[in-house]
Amino acid sequence: MVRCLFAAWVVAFGAVPVSAMDAWSSVTPGAVVLFRHALAPGGGDPAGFQLNDCATQRNLSVDGRAQALRIGEAFQRRGIEVTTVWSSQWCRTRETADLAFPAKRTDQALFNSFFNRPEREPAQTRAALDLLASWRGSGVMVVVTHQANITALTGVVPNSGEGVVIALRGRDLKVLGRITP
Repeated sequence: MVRCLFAAWVVAFGAVPVSAMDAWSSVTPGAVVLFRHALAPGGGDPAGFQLNDCATQRNLSVDGRAQALRIGEAFQRRGIEVTTVWSSQWCRTRETADLAFPAKRTDQALFNSFFNRPEREPAQTRAALDLLASWRGSGVMVVVTHQANITALTGVVPNSGEGVVIALRGRDLKVLGRITP
């Protein structure tokens, strides 16, 4: 039974998952890494949160800030040039991006969370995929977003501060692996 399930998984996804060490080797120019924001205790956002007021949102913890710094350090240590950083407009994603990749972040609303508005997921995910497919950068692109968004795009449920390395051929998205700092 287990072998049948594993075989079905391999057929469905086309490959056996690679280790984080191997996944880092796929972070080459032209690659895209979708990061879930660093540690922010809790889930979702408080009732009545406002996008332009960080005091009303779930924010990074001290450990989350340290984790965000480690993300940037992991890229530097490996000599990986990150040329483009897109972030959702939530404070925890912006802070993760700013700590990991100072002065490189651009807000991109297509990566805003739809956790509390699931009806937005299909159209927003299609638009995000179109945007990713249109990117033509010289280095690596990092997108700092939310678990729901990454899962909708890739089927992967990332941990806080975990990156999912993807390759795109047109609108065909392939998961190359998962990385942690």
